Amino acid sequence: MLRLRVFFLVVFVYLLSGSLAAEESSSLLIKNGLIVTMDRQHRVLDPGWVSVKGGEIVALGEGDGWKPLARPDTIIIDAEGKAVLPGLVNTHTHVAMVLFRGFADDLKLSEWLQEHIFPAEARFVDADFVRAGARLALAEMIRGGTTTFADMYFFEDEVAEASRDAGVRALLAPALMDFPTPENATWEESVTAFRSFAERWKDDPLVTPCLGPHAVYTVSPEHLKEAGDIARELDLPLHIHLSETRHEVEECTKKYGKTPVAHLSELGLLNTDLIAAHCVHLNDADRKMLVEKRAGIAHCPESNMKLASGAASIPRLIEEGALVGLGTDGAASNNDLDMWGEMDSAAKMHKLVTNDPTAMPAETVFRMATLGGAEALHMENRIGSLEKGKRADIIMVDLDALHLTPRYNIYSHLVYAAKPSDVTDVFVEGRQLMKSRKLLTLDEVSIRAEAQDYRKKIEAGRDDTPEAPTL
Repeated sequence: MLRLRVFFLVVFVYLLSGSLAAEESSSLLIKNGLIVTMDRQHRVLDPGWVSVKGGEIVALGEGDGWKPLARPDTIIIDAEGKAVLPGLVNTHTHVAMVLFRGFADDLKLSEWLQEHIFPAEARFVDADFVRAGARLALAEMIRGGTTTFADMYFFEDEVAEASRDAGVRALLAPALMDFPTPENATWEESVTAFRSFAERWKDDPLVTPCLGPHAVYTVSPEHLKEAGDIARELDLPLHIHLSETRHEVEECTKKYGKTPVAHLSELGLLNTDLIAAHCVHLNDADRKMLVEKRAGIAHCPESNMKLASGAASIPRLIEEGALVGLGTDGAASNNDLDMWGEMDSAAKMHKLVTNDPTAMPAETVFRMATLGGAEALHMENRIGSLEKGKRADIIMVDLDALHLTPRYNIYSHLVYAAKPSDVTDVFVEGRQLMKSRKLLTLDEVSIRAEAQDYRKKIEAGRDDTPEAPTL
């Protein structure tokens, strides 16, 4: 009897593995949707279809051209009444900082960092903290249709593992600073740890390692130059906070005789695949250098407004040919990871600042959240639009909500009216991460419970935090 049970168990496992293999190799077909491609022509296919095989978009079109592709092993999804879009690209964030959401608000950036965030990080941030924060952030991002994010923080191995498990694409930069961090005591230790990180994740299909020198005011010229050298040696992008505040520009100019952009240029960092977060305070020469060097710019309007850092000259940068994407920044300074709200804020902020209602039209802003974001991360050959040969990072948005009724212009709806809750389905590399608003790769109940446990711990210990290092 025991042998018989073992035999049936072996047969069951064999059949199950065969079934899973078939599912893995089967193709995906999304039909009858309003396909917003964000290709170079900004084609909208209505009704349209997208065919996926092996995580890659192999064909797309309009009408019933999908029918010959509907083979027996094809998973077919009817997207009638929904917009089918490229996944959103968050070009700058610190995902684990969701656990500091609402911890310190309504403060100047220097005070916020020096007196609240840095001390709290020294007290609470460790690998377990980052893992819990990353899982919470990933759940929030999947629910909101973000399929790619660029992160800079500590213990990025934890973020990488959480991202891979959740199925989200990530460009990850372990933060490098001159003073001790929660992860490493010295710059040399940070660099050694980064090299191990880069080696570990260099061939992962979802995780891209990235150099992360924090800023010109936290990293010396010698160390910035070293970071640039490593980026070129390993052929990796480099992610840095740049010209975020007027104070940063004034102090850099006083100390080095140059703006932060010119400072990086002299050190050779504008010759890397640079991703520059914020870029709020730029002069004409700064803009010209960033455009000529094809640096990616991560525009974070809500964080810049909340910290009163200023309004970047994004319309002018785009007009001059800059690579500009949208970012949320961390949820400690935003206070969410909502790319839909970021789009709405970006469009309206620049209309107000320029006193021009034609500035930053909806179509331009939606491009910033998709293909523009991919360009800013130097990943436009793989993601950012729905085109044959690109990876199948796809989201579906329900167009039947009251706040999306009636519809005249799809870009207007997506930028000015859509909400994260309108996202129904999410795919990365053709793998479905959310189905009919249900997360498939993360357990929301345990994630919420763990986050609440951290809130209690942080509340209990927030008055017992060490002093922050002096910048």
